[in-house]
Amino acid sequence: MSKTWFITGINSGLGREMATQALDNGDRVAGTVRKQGSVDDLKARYPDRLWVAQLDLTDIEAIQGCVKAAFAKFGRIDVIVNNAGYGLFGAAEGLSTDQIRHQIDTNLVGPIEVTRVAIPYLRQQGGGRIIAISTYGGQATHPGASLYHASKWGIEGFFDSLSQELAPLNIGVTIIEPGSARTTFREAAAANAGSAPDAYNGTPVGMVKAFLSDTSRVPVGDPEKMASAILESASQTPAPRRLVLGSDAFAAIEKALQARTHELETSRAIAPTTDFH
Repeated sequence: MSKTWFITGINSGLGREMATQALDNGDRVAGTVRKQGSVDDLKARYPDRLWVAQLDLTDIEAIQGCVKAAFAKFGRIDVIVNNAGYGLFGAAEGLSTDQIRHQIDTNLVGPIEVTRVAIPYLRQQGGGRIIAISTYGGQATHPGASLYHASKWGIEGFFDSLSQELAPLNIGVTIIEPGSARTTFREAAAANAGSAPDAYNGTPVGMVKAFLSDTSRVPVGDPEKMASAILESASQTPAPRRLVLGSDAFAAIEKALQARTHELETSRAIAPTTDFH
């Protein structure tokens, strides 16, 4: 059966690939872009099934109006995909307050607000699916990515809890945890990386920008295959709580969870000693 999707950030990368595949499959898409005209080619191919709105995820009032307009346009939306976002990298002390706020507002607060506005519509229509694009960095961390991780760990916590909150209402929630992908993510992150004081020279943080700009490090993830897996997950019942995409993502998350379990064991003896008796 055909579906109607609301996808943020369809102008490039994974978002554009998801929108393209959904439209090719005969589905309808309400998509958001940062710049008007960035998906004119898709609009020309699918004038009746693609609705596009310009949206800045830091503008809460605009989010509310955009989601409401999308439901008004199509009547029913089956899947909400919180895809739009970006990576902010660099030493934490080298980031400005404005950079920090913009990262959290775009990657975390924006998706929360999109979802909060959409939930009443999903309830009234008897169900639906919410998909949040996180990253393996929502489970594992690297130095020099503290704010990006903060935004994605926030995504993981919010949508993990929300999945339990909405399950009785026939609304499924899935967190997507992709690894590296052959999109423009790294190039954009390198161009907008924060500064690092000289004290970080030669440290992992000091080498972050060089890593992001290193064209010899080819991402292993195929955006087309990733988008296909995400679209397919929307038809799975019950909704998978998490979906890991990419061998690098799986390896990183597995390593992080094993280390966390080991660290947890070191508190086994002391944890109960702080209980009331």
